[in-house]
Amino acid sequence: MDALAAKVGAELKSHGMMLATAESCTGGGIAQAVTSVSGSSAWFERGFVTYSNLSKQQMLGVQEATLIAYGAVSEAVVREMAEGALRNSTAQVSLAVSGIAGPDGGTPDKPVGTVWFAWALADGATTAARHRFSGNRGEVRGQAVRVALNGILELVARKTLSA
Repeated sequence: MDALAAKVGAELKSHGMMLATAESCTGGGIAQAVTSVSGSSAWFERGFVTYSNLSKQQMLGVQEATLIAYGAVSEAVVREMAEGALRNSTAQVSLAVSGIAGPDGGTPDKPVGTVWFAWALADGATTAARHRFSGNRGEVRGQAVRVALNGILELVARKTLSA
């Protein structure tokens, strides 16, 4: 994980970009991974841990209607989380994650291991993806951190190609 976080940092720093994170099921695990890299203050702006629906609303501006209509573990909510992280920071890129790490909390429509991600650029579109992970709570969270960080690498690469 340290090597992946360092690679993310090197890419962001080389493009003069700062990252903000909006985390639910990972509970700050992404912020912990990136701040384990020496010098991360040059590219990590801030992290929001918004575990409850109320915190998603208060800290990130997620609309109550979105939460009611789609639930916290949804594409619509992670998109609003990622965009809210940008609005409430000075970062140029953000990521958001919300999911069901288990061992309970799953439903037939959203089983344990379901995690939604969103990545946003201040001057670009927001993208989202759903993954279904297997394993225990710690394994689901660890896989989510990896996917979130790899998504930043992909986002920066796409921005570089389109620039």
